[in-house]
Amino acid sequence: MTPLRIALYQGPEGSGTPERNLGLLDEAARDAVSRGARLLVCPEMFLSGYIIGEETDRLAEPADGPSFRRAAEIAAEHGIALVYGYPERDGDAVYNAVNVLAADGSRLTGYRKTHLFGDYDNKHFAPGATALAQADIDGVRVGVLVCYDVEFPENVRKHALNGTELLVVPTGLMRPYEIVPRTIVPARAFENQLYLAYANRCGAEGDLEYTGLSCLVGPDGIERARAGCGEELIAADVDPQFLKASRAANTYLADRRPELY
Repeated sequence: MTPLRIALYQGPEGSGTPERNLGLLDEAARDAVSRGARLLVCPEMFLSGYIIGEETDRLAEPADGPSFRRAAEIAAEHGIALVYGYPERDGDAVYNAVNVLAADGSRLTGYRKTHLFGDYDNKHFAPGATALAQADIDGVRVGVLVCYDVEFPENVRKHALNGTELLVVPTGLMRPYEIVPRTIVPARAFENQLYLAYANRCGAEGDLEYTGLSCLVGPDGIERARAGCGEELIAADVDPQFLKASRAANTYLADRRPELY
């Protein structure tokens, strides 16, 4: 079981446009591959920006829309799997969504944020109705949540019980909630015995200041890579052998007594 090197892109600063952000995706993919990564994870609402107000409706695209087609070209050109956030249109509804692409550009799965945070999310997005989205990438079972979703322990436990080995969480976390990447994310990884990749935005957008602090945390609760507060790409390994040994030593999942809960 060969380790899977993944890269997390913390950026961009500001909203930009889908065209500009797809250009940044191309650059990040090239950088990630140069570091040996086979999976690149980008933040929540990466393609359009997050705090874009009424532009959300105009910029929303189907899951297989023009931005997906360009992202698929980038994945295939660089030979790297991609995870990125975007506003997804489905009929009259718009979702805070994520696409997961294989290294050949094919779409493996998608996910819609299920737990909407605050007035902004609830005004501009419909909540997703499917809790579990997973895909196999280079032999690793990858699951997806978005930002606020990871702060609900039930969400992460559902992934752990359904075989997720690497949980990727595109995020747009703002100050003053640094407790999430510093404390909650490592705790979720440890109590559920999985790797957790938390890819946040950075800088300021609208009246929000993002925390940055993107990270990859192992099943031992120890960070394998940690970003600062600015635009940055970090990379580290997900090691299936280490995960197997960690699960054997830390038997939270086997020791559960669900009949009591």
